[in-house]
Amino acid sequence: MSYMLPHLHSGWAVDQAILTEEKRVVLIRFGTDWDKTCMQTDEILYSIAEDVKNYAVVYLVDINKVPDFNDMYELYDPCTVMFFFRNKHIMIDLGTGNNNKVNWHINSRQEYIDIIETVFRGARKGRGLVVSPKDYSTKYRY
Repeated sequence: MSYMLPHLHSGWAVDQAILTEEKRVVLIRFGTDWDKTCMQTDEILYSIAEDVKNYAVVYLVDINKVPDFNDMYELYDPCTVMFFFRNKHIMIDLGTGNNNKVNWHINSRQEYIDIIETVFRGARKGRGLVVSPKDYSTKYRY
């Protein structure tokens, strides 16, 4: 479903998307359209885009065509989701130790909606780091 979501094709377009959005969270999926994990993530993001349109906007960036941010944001994973609000990167504590991004596939629509809503509420209050509604650490899996 990546063809249904807006793509940003240059570093300037990514910067403008982050800079110009004043009222909503900018969710950017960095990855490639042909990667299986990205395809699954895009499917979820497309299915929730209409539900979160009042407080979030979703963009896709191909890290092969727009390599400008690969070093800056350490985009080494095949699929990465990051959040921005009013030209500021919003970090989220997911319990994994990496608070900068979501770099794995989340299967649930509701979990994504909850994360985006948490990011929006925290960012609107001026917080640069918000705590995820669910702990994704592996300590409960063993």
